[in-house]
Amino acid sequence: MAYVPQFTIHPNLLVEVEQIAALRERIQNAVVDLAWIPALQKDTRTRNVHASTAIEGNPLTLEQVRALEEGRELSSSSARSKREVINYFAGLRYVEKNAAKKKIGHTEILELHRILAGEVMDQGEAGKYRMIAVRVGPYLPPPPDAVSGLMFELLEWWSKDAKKLSPVLSSAILHYRFEAIHPFADGNGRTGRALALWELYRRGFDTHHIFSVDEYYWEDRPRYYAALQGVRDSGDDMSAWLEYCAEGLRKTLEQAWLRIQTLQVKTTEKLVLRPRQEQLLHLLRDHGGMAPAEIWAALGVSKQGAMDMLRPLLDAGVVEKIGGSKTGRYVLKNM
Repeated sequence: MAYVPQFTIHPNLLVEVEQIAALRERIQNAVVDLAWIPALQKDTRTRNVHASTAIEGNPLTLEQVRALEEGRELSSSSARSKREVINYFAGLRYVEKNAAKKKIGHTEILELHRILAGEVMDQGEAGKYRMIAVRVGPYLPPPPDAVSGLMFELLEWWSKDAKKLSPVLSSAILHYRFEAIHPFADGNGRTGRALALWELYRRGFDTHHIFSVDEYYWEDRPRYYAALQGVRDSGDDMSAWLEYCAEGLRKTLEQAWLRIQTLQVKTTEKLVLRPRQEQLLHLLRDHGGMAPAEIWAALGVSKQGAMDMLRPLLDAGVVEKIGGSKTGRYVLKNM
């Protein structure tokens, strides 16, 4: 039996897809042949690793994940936390290496899971489909003897029918259906999100590998899990899930565009945006500039905390202050 996803394309989804297309074109035109692409790729990979492992409860911060990627030792973290992060870096590199692969089968899926879940499985075996029944909250996935056949149907759809759809839709469908089958005893969340990213890569949507979609899921985990459960509650109708994922992809592209603009600022200082600094840049963009008191009220930080975030942005020329000492406002510079 062939897998046929159920969904209806509503006007909200069409609007999201149009906005995504416009943002993607702007980004693709901006990054061609620029020397800072490797730095952006590295930062994006780190953000993806942090977000996807954090969704599953990994306690390491973005800075700690970045330190592991750079080969620095972490003394205060558990061996398992570090192994999950190291595994995910390796998994993303496997996906990047095989981004152009036209047909992906059981072998590639099992290898990806073996890389991601090696030495961190609570049950089952890394790189092998589950032989036990599992439960995900209120959801009971298919029995273990159905897993291989269901995965075969999904992989056939991925190889043949997925390309008839926009990658915005096909990556979301792949993501949900993989989680619904839940083919492994453990590590399905990380593997499913990596597969959704793989689809964006192999379809040429993210040719430079600079989109960190998992940050969107991580920033509101309850909504992410509710969106997955919503498909099950609606009899496997993915219409609302597709809108949720499209919204996430649009917001991801908006963040990528903001990061690209900060990298285009001519400065000798290497600027790596912290999450709060990125939030601040979004606020300045949306408000057209903000007074100091408005900034620390919006971010919920002290005056000193706000200045600690602003100072590197001012030094790098990303933000500038206009007006007098009492009436001055901070604005994005040439962005």
